Amino acid sequence: MSVKIEEMEDLSQRVPDVATLAGALDGTGYLAGDELATALFLAVRMGQPILLEGEPGVGKTEAAKALAAGLDTPLVRLQCYEGIAAAEALYEWNYPRQLLAIRLAEASGDAVREADLFTDEYLLARPLLAALDHPGPRPAVLLIDEIDRADDEFEAFLFELLAESAVTIPELGTRRAAVPPVVVLTSNRTRDLHDALKRRCLYHWIGYPEPERVAAIIRRRVPGASGTLAGQVAESVRRLRDLDLTKPPGIAEAVNWATALGVFGETELTAPGVERTLSTVLKYSEDEQAVRQAGLATLIVPGD
Repeated sequence: MSVKIEEMEDLSQRVPDVATLAGALDGTGYLAGDELATALFLAVRMGQPILLEGEPGVGKTEAAKALAAGLDTPLVRLQCYEGIAAAEALYEWNYPRQLLAIRLAEASGDAVREADLFTDEYLLARPLLAALDHPGPRPAVLLIDEIDRADDEFEAFLFELLAESAVTIPELGTRRAAVPPVVVLTSNRTRDLHDALKRRCLYHWIGYPEPERVAAIIRRRVPGASGTLAGQVAESVRRLRDLDLTKPPGIAEAVNWATALGVFGETELTAPGVERTLSTVLKYSEDEQAVRQAGLATLIVPGD
C-alpha cells in the first residue's frame, strides 16, 4: 500500500517516534503498552493495515478510536457481522433518486441513458468507500471491527482494498484513495482468518493487561473511583479470569464494575458491594453461579 509523500511527511511530523504516538494515545485516555504503541506506530508510518487480535474486552476497538483521536483524523467504522455483503460495506446506488430522475426525464420528454444514472451523484458511500474518498489532509482511520464475524467471501473482497487502497465499482471502474486510510482490523478469534488476509497486515495480539495497568485505566475512565477501589477491582477481575468462566471479564467489564460501585458510593470493595454489582462484570448466569460457589470473599482484596 503506497502512501503519498506529502501525507507521509505530515504523519512523520505528527508522530516522529513511538513515544510521541504513545503520548498521543495517552492524551485520549488510552494507555497503550510499548508493544501495542510500536505496532500502531509502524502501521501509521508504513501505511500498512494492522490486525489486532485478542479476547473480547481487551481494548482492540478502543485502540483504533484512540489512534484516530491521537492523529486528529476521522474514524470510519465498519462493524462486521455474519452475512455482511460488499454493498453494505462499500456503496449502494440511490435507487429512489434514480427513479425520480427517470420520471422527471419522462415527464419532460427527455431520454435517460444508463450511464447518466450511475454516476457519483447517485452513489451512496458506505464505510469502506467513505474512508477511501476521505480528502485528508491526514488519512482517515478505517476500523474494520470483528472481521472474524464475516465470512470467507467478504474477507476475499477486502484483499484489493488492503493491498492497493482501491476498490472496483463495476459501473465506475477502479476507485483509488488519494490519501490511503490507516486500516485497523480487529478479531476476537472466533474463527481462523485466511492466510491471504494476514499476509497483507501487520499483526499484534492484545492480551489482558496486568492489574496495575487495569487500575490505571479505571482511574482514567472512572475519575470518581478511589485508588484503593481501582486497585481492588483490577485484582479481582484478574482472579475472576483464573476461574473457568464462559466469558472472562475484560477491561470494559472492569470499568463498568468500578463505575457501578461508585454509583453506590463504595470506596473499597466489600462483600455487600460485590453482591449488588456482580451482574456488571459477569455476563452469564452460569458464571455468576460459579463465582458464588467459589465464594465472593475470594474476590475481595484487602485495601491499602
